[in-house]
Amino acid sequence: MSLIFTRNRLMAAAATSLMLAASGALADEDHETKEAWRLFVADHTQPVVRAIDLESGKELGRYDLKGYAALTASASGRTVFAAQGESNVIHAIGTGIALSDHGEHRDIAVSDPGLLPVTFEGERPAHVVPHGDEAVLFYDRGGKAEIVSESALLDGRREVRTIDTTAPHHGVAVTMGRYVLVSVPDTGAKVKPDELPPRVGLRVLDENGEQVGDVAACTDLHGEATSARLVAFGCKEGVLIARPGGMDGPKLEMLAYPDSLPEGHASTLLGGKAMQFFLGNYGEDKLVLIDPDGDAPYRLIELPTRRVDFALDPADPRNAYILTEDGNLHVLDVIRGEIARKGTVTEPYSKDGHWRDPRPRLAVADGKVAITDPRHSLVRLVDPETLKETGTISVEGQPFTIVAVGGSGASH
Repeated sequence: MSLIFTRNRLMAAAATSLMLAASGALADEDHETKEAWRLFVADHTQPVVRAIDLESGKELGRYDLKGYAALTASASGRTVFAAQGESNVIHAIGTGIALSDHGEHRDIAVSDPGLLPVTFEGERPAHVVPHGDEAVLFYDRGGKAEIVSESALLDGRREVRTIDTTAPHHGVAVTMGRYVLVSVPDTGAKVKPDELPPRVGLRVLDENGEQVGDVAACTDLHGEATSARLVAFGCKEGVLIARPGGMDGPKLEMLAYPDSLPEGHASTLLGGKAMQFFLGNYGEDKLVLIDPDGDAPYRLIELPTRRVDFALDPADPRNAYILTEDGNLHVLDVIRGEIARKGTVTEPYSKDGHWRDPRPRLAVADGKVAITDPRHSLVRLVDPETLKETGTISVEGQPFTIVAVGGSGASH
């Protein structure tokens, strides 16, 4: 790989972290340093989300919703969106943790979490995509997406811009500056009354909702992620990359899968934060590391058994974590492109059965990997270096989807 999977890039990221740590030390001379981390956990069968303090394991709040919830944290971590696809509503939870940049240091303000008064309604809400101060809510059967302002939401106001998605379909929309990238359905496809049409591409809309340029082909588009200034989408043909294009709008480029890869494609993508790269699934027992600017953009990672969930470490850009159905947690070194170590963290959870059966999910918080274990009503905390369990948090019911928010800063 020519760009991101180099030691120089890792050293640069480490140097940046050291400079931030040094500036934070200067801030400590005048202000108290405070750290706070919270887990938000949705139950598998009950319409409930719980807010949990990571350090004490104490439940800080329980929020009764209308239906089963998929959780997504905003880019700032101040809000968690709970999309309830079967109940046609999205609730928002204020996390009570606000981090703000002050140049030479970062401030943190901590308050009680709580369910926000503004809700969003539409038929079959699915993907929630955060970017900056905005989040895009996509309604599969509503034929629309909504761009919502997080700052307005936290003030109790509803500030929404609606995007026409051509026709109902299981798609996605992503903001990129003043433009919006929106999946395109095959409106000519013959489908059953209870089915949605397939996706065939991606289009770019300007601030007036007008299409810019041609539709980019992307068969069965599914999965998106942002890394640095790039946005990636999973397609049958490859991974479609959107790059900023100035006044002419984003530029779309297909990274076709090479013949050296086995049959398969990426349909779930994660984007690196401190380094520019993407990590995607590739079938059920493989992953691909993607360097959009590399001479050979794909690197295949083979797993011993099928993947249950995977996550990137936002604080340690070198690490990605993959839980496989045999109960092992694998640490992927994204610089070297290989599994560095593995350890058993749960009982086996088979991928056979219904896709919605309760299985563990991962989140990363304060140097720990938090793993829901619905069979035992636990969140397990694992040290990523030793892969040993350092603690557990008891959670009523069947803890399932999980997100983590938090950090440290100067407290005034």
